[in-house]
Amino acid sequence: MPHPNFKNSLGSPASSADLARADAFRRLFAAKVVVLDGAMGSMIQTYPLEEADFRGERFRHHPHDLKGNNDLLCLTRPDVIEKIHGEYFAAGSDLVETNTFSSTAIGMADYHCEPFVRDINLAAVACAQRAARLAEEATPGRACFVAGAIGPLNRTLSMSPDVNRPDYRAVTWEQVVDAYTEQVHALLDGGVDALLVETIFDTLNSKAALFAIAQVFDTRGEAAQVPVMISVTITDASGRTLSGQTISAFYHSIAHAKPFSVGINCALGGDAMRPYVEELSRIASTYTTCYPNAGLPNAFGGYDETPDDMARVLGDFVANGWVNLVGGCCGSTPAHIAAIARTVRGRAPRQVPQAARALRLSGLEPLVVA
Repeated sequence: MPHPNFKNSLGSPASSADLARADAFRRLFAAKVVVLDGAMGSMIQTYPLEEADFRGERFRHHPHDLKGNNDLLCLTRPDVIEKIHGEYFAAGSDLVETNTFSSTAIGMADYHCEPFVRDINLAAVACAQRAARLAEEATPGRACFVAGAIGPLNRTLSMSPDVNRPDYRAVTWEQVVDAYTEQVHALLDGGVDALLVETIFDTLNSKAALFAIAQVFDTRGEAAQVPVMISVTITDASGRTLSGQTISAFYHSIAHAKPFSVGINCALGGDAMRPYVEELSRIASTYTTCYPNAGLPNAFGGYDETPDDMARVLGDFVANGWVNLVGGCCGSTPAHIAAIARTVRGRAPRQVPQAARALRLSGLEPLVVA
């Protein structure tokens, strides 16, 4: 329940609507298996968008090519982004992610769009919120929510991009924290219901994001403390992140942040995620989530798992009591989400276990001292 002195993200006293939404979001996870949306990029690719669509009028004279900067469409083609969000809500999503996967100064540097980070994040939240309100109006009594998506960055703190200089890093801790801080402030100003640090392949990058979030919460006060959701990527059959951690070691590394949820997304299809989802469900003393790719990419860069394929696997995870939220990542569409939503409807969510008291440490492997 919100604290009695709860305020909204701008520091003014929270309205009864603010309190009701905060409470409703938490009650949603206690009551049902929550359905997340699917891929944004896959859907954007179904539109015949050209350079002019990415530029719009505002960026008509921008000195760098912009096609492919999908987050920028929140400013130049908000109709497209809002429509995609709406299709996911219509398919049965309870929660959608903002189109802000790369909306940091570091992520936008490739397009020379660093000055527009705040505007992109604010516009992205507005697109998702408009779709959420329309979905609620279409079905009175329904509650639809928006999570601010915080991606992993295209630079890593744990690994050198130069094999001949293993000590070299293309970015510093301070730069990563500053980039995430700017994004988090904007997402909160836009009015997201939660923050989702996702597709984590480098634990140190994720810890910088969590540090930035904690600092922003401290700066803005208790009102800004929306739920923080975390989702890691297991990159291959080794069962490790790209920076080398097992799923248990990763959880030990971020558990101090007391996340609202922790889970696995991207890189693999659901079947390949099975042992890691089961392990995370066993050790995590918080809600767990899973939103896999629609299988592995084929030779043409597409994804072959059908809606029924994804629904079968995620339905099995729910039946085993392993997850509290399901959805889709790369290659998934509203059709995939609709099939998943039908499969998990009415099923009981995972019961969060209470962890025994112990000293839990981690490097690449976990260490538990009971």
